[in-house]
Amino acid sequence: MVNLKKLQSHLNNWMLVYTLILIIAGVWVGYGHSATLWVKANQQFLTLLNTIAVFFIIYPMMVNVKLELLLKSMKNWKALLLSLIYNFAWAPIFGYFIATYMIKDPTLSIGFLLVMVVPCSSMSITYTGLAEGDVELSTMIVALSFIAAIFAVPFWMRIFASHTNVPVPTGQLLMSILEVLILPMVLGYLTRTLVVRAFGEEKFKNIQPIFPSISIISMYILIFLIFFSKAGMVVDKIGLILFLLVPNAIFIAVTLIFVTWLNKVLHFSYKEHVAIVFASTGKNNGTAVALATAAFSPMVAIPAATMPIFQIILLILYLKLGPWIKKYYEPVNKRISEE
Repeated sequence: MVNLKKLQSHLNNWMLVYTLILIIAGVWVGYGHSATLWVKANQQFLTLLNTIAVFFIIYPMMVNVKLELLLKSMKNWKALLLSLIYNFAWAPIFGYFIATYMIKDPTLSIGFLLVMVVPCSSMSITYTGLAEGDVELSTMIVALSFIAAIFAVPFWMRIFASHTNVPVPTGQLLMSILEVLILPMVLGYLTRTLVVRAFGEEKFKNIQPIFPSISIISMYILIFLIFFSKAGMVVDKIGLILFLLVPNAIFIAVTLIFVTWLNKVLHFSYKEHVAIVFASTGKNNGTAVALATAAFSPMVAIPAATMPIFQIILLILYLKLGPWIKKYYEPVNKRISEE
């Protein structure tokens, strides 16, 4: 048990260092003529590996989720509603102002705005768990956001790109819900039930630290895969990526600061805030890339393809600020506990 806790603590404390090492390693291994040809020839295999990595990021978190708390989080309508407002009102409107003033190329502008209107990333559940937030609430936010995106994406893209027809891959969205949310949730619940029945609640608590560790290691694998598969673009289009760094970083940084402040003003607890902030900031870039490629052109997909570079780094930095954020929310937490 002690070793498992030490492993979890080590992976948490050195997360930023490992992330930077894996980013560099991914680009180094993936760049070059032979590597680029291999990536192009094995896109389906890499997509499968990404899906498996995402599954093993979410599944261990779901093992620690209690069904009764998950059902209880459905009643937290204020948090759920606010998350939808952040995702499908704040993000597209704020993104529109950023694109108008900072991205003059119309193709890149549409690509950036497309990222703003896709549902939140399923990785937000992992970030929430690592930050000791309300995983059950985060799970419900992600599920609701995927469903809302079916209606929100075509609505906003008709406004942003009124001269184009943007098909929304409803089947792909539903499959994403199944793969990264429902399946891990069901298997996680079954795993927890079987382990508790076989060994008891106390022994289950002893092995609990292994599940967040599996999530973190899987996240490291996913980071490597992302930068390995995009190494050619990162190196060859470094100027464009650095250009896109500014609007992407502004959106994420301002959203993190704004949501952190407003959630406290609205008297959400630290655990609720963590679930809301990660689901309101991280974007489902895979969905955005698929939409951009299917409905527009590969150039439109560049903002979505580069967003993970900044999203991962900034969200992990915010995750490392957890102790300070928790202290900032102490008055709210104290008042809630007294009630």
